[in-house]
Amino acid sequence: MGRPIRKDRMVSGSSDFGADNEGKIGVTAYRTFGGSKVDSATAYIVAQRSSKNFKLHLDDSTEVVMNLKAVAPGSLANDSSTGLGEFMVQGILDDSTVVYISKFHNNTVQYVTAGGATGSGPYVRNAEGTDEGQVSGKVNINVL
Repeated sequence: MGRPIRKDRMVSGSSDFGADNEGKIGVTAYRTFGGSKVDSATAYIVAQRSSKNFKLHLDDSTEVVMNLKAVAPGSLANDSSTGLGEFMVQGILDDSTVVYISKFHNNTVQYVTAGGATGSGPYVRNAEGTDEGQVSGKVNINVL
């Protein structure tokens, strides 16, 4: 897996269950195993379990481990071969291109565009409302 993401990259302030979620990496959409897709405004990453598996705090206040997928929200599967649900995190490049995050590293992310082009770059977590392509040369990821 390599080195896990530093915890301060996933949370800011208190990391207690159900605590203030300001600055946490927001989950754009998720689908629990066997469930339906949820476009989320409040789900966020709590902890990293492996290179693609993360513990998430969902909209209904439960915490589950899900598999990160670099796909559009409508393409999340509800019958993953891993037996886990799937989620996606959306990012925005400085030219306003929407990207889907495929892998997190401490300072960078790998991503896929809607057209299938891949890339990587450093990322920033900005306050909601200021995270849309505002930092040149960085992937702006959604935060709560």
